[in-house]
Amino acid sequence: MATIVLADDGIKFDGFTLSQRPLGGAETAFISLAEGLAARGNDVTILNHCDKAHESNGVTWRPLTDGFPKTADLYIANRGHKLLDKMPGAKRTIFWIHNPAGYLLKWRYLSRLWKIKPAIVFSGQHHLATYPKWAPCGERVVIPYGIENRFMTAEVGSEVRKKRAIFTSNPLRSLDWLVDLWAEKVHPLSPDAELHVFAGPQTYGAAGDEKAQRMKAILDHAETLRDRGIVLRGPVPKTQLLDEMREARVMPYRGDVGETFCLALGEAQAMGVPCIVQEVGCVAERIVDTQTGFVANDDDVFAKRTADILNDDDLWAKQHKASLEKQRGWGWSQAAEAFERLIP
Repeated sequence: MATIVLADDGIKFDGFTLSQRPLGGAETAFISLAEGLAARGNDVTILNHCDKAHESNGVTWRPLTDGFPKTADLYIANRGHKLLDKMPGAKRTIFWIHNPAGYLLKWRYLSRLWKIKPAIVFSGQHHLATYPKWAPCGERVVIPYGIENRFMTAEVGSEVRKKRAIFTSNPLRSLDWLVDLWAEKVHPLSPDAELHVFAGPQTYGAAGDEKAQRMKAILDHAETLRDRGIVLRGPVPKTQLLDEMREARVMPYRGDVGETFCLALGEAQAMGVPCIVQEVGCVAERIVDTQTGFVANDDDVFAKRTADILNDDDLWAKQHKASLEKQRGWGWSQAAEAFERLIP
């Protein structure tokens, strides 16, 4: 059994948040990794902006104000540069980042990375390529996000679904582009189909408040396209999202240059939902092109592929089955095991 400490100094959340309300991808990953490590028998502590000490799913949670322990077998500093030097007594320090690595090229990061030389964990090959080879660090490690067990093991029927597409990501990640493409190009090809949008600023806590007006403008515009089959549902907890994905037939998602994994696509694929993407950011890594969805860089092709899956029952069934067979092999237990291999 290893002693592992994870620290985060971003938005406030705790061991119960994930079951109570929508939460962003980086926070979801942080909790899921900690619980995956605990499930494998490790002694796991999270230090963050939670209100008080508590335990949840085998993980001990403590406020950052409680202070850091003197030592651990593995210390995982999540995102923030101020966390990097908090546990000099740890046997190994890992810096886990979730956004394109260009933001690390600032003195406040570079100085600490040069001094401490932690291993940096990236989420995929696209993510790794965003950090220049000359920039300081220790080992560069690729460990993809896991998919939560509830999506990996959920019972999913094979009956043909209604013509319902789904969007479950941040509204700022090309939702404006998608709703216009849907209205102009997808709707004419599949006029009885609907695009259900599960998105809003509530998911992103204080960080969402800063961008709430931009999100609202996009959602308000989407609301005007209701007669083209666009239905705003708002963000929902993972338990409800699971049921919604059982009803979804396809997930059209362009991608975003600021995205390094995209849990939304990973969850959809694990639930047997074919996905249509473009080669923007990392998202082409999330599907198996022509088998569990399509990479369609041309907007007209993107719209046609989306409509094909909505209209063609045989194509949907084939890609639905392939998604379940090929996209359920990497959960948080596997990701946790990969992190364990970094312990000296």
